[in-house]
Amino acid sequence: MKLQRTRSQARILNLLKTLNRAVSAQDIYVELRNLDQSMGLATVYRALEALKLEGVVQVRTLTNGESLYSGVQRDQHHLTCLNCGESIPIDECPVHQLENELQDSHQFKIYYHTLEFFGLCDRCAVASDTETADSTTPQ
Repeated sequence: MKLQRTRSQARILNLLKTLNRAVSAQDIYVELRNLDQSMGLATVYRALEALKLEGVVQVRTLTNGESLYSGVQRDQHHLTCLNCGESIPIDECPVHQLENELQDSHQFKIYYHTLEFFGLCDRCAVASDTETADSTTPQ
């Protein structure tokens, strides 16, 4: 049985399909206002939560706590720098087979998965190494 979506949910889902990128709830709120389809920010959050539970919207939480929403298109994998917050998408999926096995063995419907590795990007690693070297040099 397909759930009946509210007008707000339908507008948000259409916007996410149009944008074709992950955006914050605040960005969705602003985009809808720019399209003369304004709704309250609380309504945006409620609609996103309902769409997430339906399995048609996925959410990714950044290191700063901000959540980014997108339509469920494919699994997402990233390398995320803990210093500058840069997030590099990766195309490889080392857990796809595991997802299938878990779905079968636990009779659990998986909508999507995310995989994120945290560390330092090359620029931040170099800066960190430089700072460490400078702090250990005798003055």
